[in-house]
Amino acid sequence: MLRWLTAGESHGRALVAICEGLPAGVEVSTADVAAALTRRRAGYGRGARMKFEQDEAEITGGVRHGRTLGGPVAIRIGNTEWPKWETVMSLDDLARAAPLTRPRPGHADLAGMQKYGHDDARPVLERASARETAARVALGEVARRYLCQSFGIEILSHVVAIGPVSAPEGVLPGPGDRDRVDADPVRCLDPAASALMQAEIDAARKDGDTLGGVVEVVGYGLPPGLGSHVHWDRRLDGRLAAALMSIHAIKGVEVGDGFETARRRGSAAHDEIEGSGNGVRRRTNRAGGIEGGMTTGEPLRLRAAMKPISTVPRALDTVDVRTGEPAKAINQRSDVTAVPAAGVVAEAMVALVLADVASQKFGGDSVAEARRNLRGYLDALVIA
Repeated sequence: MLRWLTAGESHGRALVAICEGLPAGVEVSTADVAAALTRRRAGYGRGARMKFEQDEAEITGGVRHGRTLGGPVAIRIGNTEWPKWETVMSLDDLARAAPLTRPRPGHADLAGMQKYGHDDARPVLERASARETAARVALGEVARRYLCQSFGIEILSHVVAIGPVSAPEGVLPGPGDRDRVDADPVRCLDPAASALMQAEIDAARKDGDTLGGVVEVVGYGLPPGLGSHVHWDRRLDGRLAAALMSIHAIKGVEVGDGFETARRRGSAAHDEIEGSGNGVRRRTNRAGGIEGGMTTGEPLRLRAAMKPISTVPRALDTVDVRTGEPAKAINQRSDVTAVPAAGVVAEAMVALVLADVASQKFGGDSVAEARRNLRGYLDALVIA
């Protein structure tokens, strides 16, 4: 069983992530983690902060000579901008910065202030910031390598919509397409749609506005039977949906054809089964590789809908909670959209969930043992 936690604030000294339950022998390096973090910062529509606020990745435990040891893996992600924030985010009771009393619509600011009794939005927004996803991406890279090296599972993502612009349906990245997707400015496989998405981002930037969109995560090489039908909290689709919904600004999740399937009749909604050599296969994959809370052996397909960035450059109306007077919300970032980066974060969350269910299914204190257990399971399947 995998357990993982993150700690730290957006403008704090560092983010910290720790994951327990990975077997020994997963090949991973600081450079691998740094490369994953670079993918998270990329994407057309990001602001200047992504360029000057770099991630200083450091694996501080659980790895030796490029391989996991079997104990907890700890990763520290330093904030290169910390000297500018040392007073504002000081751990000690030193000189204090002026409080932020204009909560931003669409953020955790106001509800967090009410819940925790703060008269300042800073303690809420610093932890609620999407900057925390850097820690998730770091751990997700380790989980992704465990899945690939132990079970041959590959996870990748692409952008299928930004604002009103959508890519053609049915275009999926295949195994090995990660670099091709990342080479596109908005991480979209369709060149024509990508150009229209970039134009939409330019228009929103000119208007002082922001955009949301939809990302799709695809998984290849998953054996049938990950997850379970026996309890609500073991159903894989539920766990994956919860993981994706936990990402900042994600407001909807779809498995397979999801909402489109809801508009179909039953005769056109399900994946019929047919013989294939000595085994069986599904003629289609409308279910997105999950039935009854378990993987089917077909490719996994998940979509996540991201709302537009809540900090709108032209500023939304709010109230100054100190005076009760109308005010304009504070504006601390200049991104038009973070949809391309959201796909990278979604990959990480899917990898962490799949790594957990795979470790529960196949066990193994080392990568070699996990591989043997997978082979034994596949050889013993009643229906291949």
